[in-house]
Amino acid sequence: MNHRAVEDINVLSTEVLITPNDLKAQLPISVAAEQTVVQGRQAVRSILDGSDPRLFVVVGPCSIHDVSAAMDYAERLKTLAEELQDSLLLIMRVYFEKPRTTVGWKGLINDPCMDDSFHIAQGLNIGRKLLLDLNSMGLPCATEALDPISPQYMQDLITWSAIGARTTESQTHREMSSGLSCPVGFKNGTDGGLKVAINALLSVSHPHSFLGINQQGQVAVVKTRGNPYSHIVLRGGDGKPNYDSVSVALAERELEKAKLAQNIMIDTSHANSNKDPGLQPLVLENIGHQIAEGNRSIVGVMTESNIHFGRQDIPADLKELRYGVSVTDGCLDWDNTALSLRKLSAQIKPVLASRRR
Repeated sequence: MNHRAVEDINVLSTEVLITPNDLKAQLPISVAAEQTVVQGRQAVRSILDGSDPRLFVVVGPCSIHDVSAAMDYAERLKTLAEELQDSLLLIMRVYFEKPRTTVGWKGLINDPCMDDSFHIAQGLNIGRKLLLDLNSMGLPCATEALDPISPQYMQDLITWSAIGARTTESQTHREMSSGLSCPVGFKNGTDGGLKVAINALLSVSHPHSFLGINQQGQVAVVKTRGNPYSHIVLRGGDGKPNYDSVSVALAERELEKAKLAQNIMIDTSHANSNKDPGLQPLVLENIGHQIAEGNRSIVGVMTESNIHFGRQDIPADLKELRYGVSVTDGCLDWDNTALSLRKLSAQIKPVLASRRR
């Protein structure tokens, strides 16, 4: 009997990808890039441990679709990072994979040509090359760990990873995160509740065994030791923000009840800005006030920012794309991003010394 009668009924084709080892052989990590990753990860760990009183700030485009614009943004961010380094650790948001509620563009790795051709091998190559360039210029990078396979191809170039609101409850993503080499932030659920993120933090710190791939691209049983550097990310939910002092205090209480470190990051976009990128500076200002008034649990912020304000749909003719404008969520423009981060730095600088634990 033909086995095709019972399996792969809805599969049109399969394509064998390059192995992680082979991609890394083609695009090896440089000494400068490795130094950026090591130093960036240690800085975030020190902030989470409380020995470094600065805030770490994950800032950049909602998603990367134009490598040239990404490098343009990175050069601006690197200059600002050097200016504000005594109060803020700036990490560039370099998101290649986008979760979709129904359908839509899934990001640079899955569809680098933005035409539903899904040249994933090309996307992996482009993504790794960009991360190498960014880290080589001394700019640490952050991403969302969405697909459980892709980290093997580029996690060596990531300083901090996020697990999104849609996947925080996923056992697969909790297990994967327990083996990541970088600190990980788990967002609260899309309904704004904290329980799924709290449970994720409890899970990720423990060892796990699960199916994955090794560096040779073979299916393997992956055994992890657990990741001790995870924290919650407040991003609002169900149409309501949760960045205010009352919401932060409630999150502190829930973390304490679970016997977890009171480390909180606030995402200034999504429900926290009512999906209006122009409101993100107000969220940043509120965060600055909380810290200036004595808050010690807020250790990081995340802001969606691009060269130009807003967003655009992907046109049929890609030549019509507007340079430096997001094709996913709306973003704050660069000038207002820099202004807001300078204000945040000025707000918190006088109290940084008192935040050491």
